[in-house]
Amino acid sequence: MTALTTNYLAPTGREEAWRFTPISQLGALLGVDASIAETQSLTSGSTLPVGVSLSVVDGVAPLSTTEDLVAIRVRETVRSAQILEISANVELSEPITLNRVVGGSAAQASRLLVKVGVNARATLIIENTGDAVLAEEIEFDLATGSHLTFVTLQEWGPAAIYLAKHHAIVGKDALFTSTVVTIGGSIVRILPTVEYSGQGSSADLAGVYFATDGQHQEHRIHIDHNLPNAKSRVNYKGALAGDKAHSVWIGDVYIRANAEGTDTYELNRNLLLTDGARADSVPNLEIETGEIVGAGHASTTGRFDDEQLFYLESRGIPADEARRLVIRGFFAEIVNRIDIDAIEERIMDRIDSELAKVGE
Repeated sequence: MTALTTNYLAPTGREEAWRFTPISQLGALLGVDASIAETQSLTSGSTLPVGVSLSVVDGVAPLSTTEDLVAIRVRETVRSAQILEISANVELSEPITLNRVVGGSAAQASRLLVKVGVNARATLIIENTGDAVLAEEIEFDLATGSHLTFVTLQEWGPAAIYLAKHHAIVGKDALFTSTVVTIGGSIVRILPTVEYSGQGSSADLAGVYFATDGQHQEHRIHIDHNLPNAKSRVNYKGALAGDKAHSVWIGDVYIRANAEGTDTYELNRNLLLTDGARADSVPNLEIETGEIVGAGHASTTGRFDDEQLFYLESRGIPADEARRLVIRGFFAEIVNRIDIDAIEERIMDRIDSELAKVGE
């Protein structure tokens, strides 16, 4: 067990980055005097392909500096990080799947570094289950010309608390594609962030979330266009049902003065399915140069489209089934990106199950 010994200050909730988060419910994860256990809990259920390795290494230096308190807490706690390395020029036809099943109420912290070699092509899926109390940092280092598709599934149990930062550094002509799925958990707070290390690079971040009674789900995206001629796309969709279901989506895109040729757009859409649910959505653009291809953002929050429901019901489809079909259609654009039938259907079935719990 490790306790902090530096000048680290826990968040109070008055900081802009924490003003939506239920600080009082985070337990020991961010407490100054609390102890937290180091864990390397990600495992592969099958033999890794040739050219791919998963190891535990002591003293791994972070790829970048950070002001995020979760990442700071993790870095000061974890001494041995897991490293997933994909060798140069490896092209994988099947995904790499890492599983995590964590139980118990003890606070834990973990670090994962994913290194993708030059011109490598791979898909990485991380499946999270159990009632963990976990702070995590995942860093991605994409070399020149590499493509990584990352899918992270938050299918936590009802008592889980998960705080994480997922940071990608995207190299020249590389492509980072991320899909974040958040369904379970009591409190889930994820920061997907991107910076660029070479021109011609691209990031495509998408996510779906479904919050029910009392759940807090927070996704804070930050894309730093720190180089010229890079591209980014962000598309997150959420649905909320039940008393005190709360989602937070923050989309920050920063286009620096030297980032000519930037092409970016971010979108967030939310469906409120019942009274008592709340969705906070804040898209932000900071632009320091006018020499860009394009930059825009949009955010919508609303209820069911009554015309869609009427159309389905007028053709003999029961009201409950019509609502289910509308929700599936709402999420399909992003869920279908996963391109693995079994996982896509599992996610949709879990959404159906969560919806049934609130009587809709």
